[in-house]
Amino acid sequence: MSSNSQHVVPNGDKWSVRKTGASRASAVFNTRREAIERAREIARNQQAMLFIHGKDGRIKERIVFQNDADPSKG
Repeated sequence: MSSNSQHVVPNGDKWSVRKTGASRASAVFNTRREAIERAREIARNQQAMLFIHGKDGRIKERIVFQNDADPSKG
């Protein structure tokens, strides 16, 4: 799961969405909110983790997207 993880990181006065280990951003946005929305969508589709960084670069929030449905239950 970790190789598909998405990160919202500061990029000068903008915000980038990057996959773990990528040297380049997959998208750049003017606002943190826009970047989070896009990264959330990607992470949800890939059932991956989302790391949201603050202006200082430190991780402020972690969100895990995974399928909790267990076909053996219910």
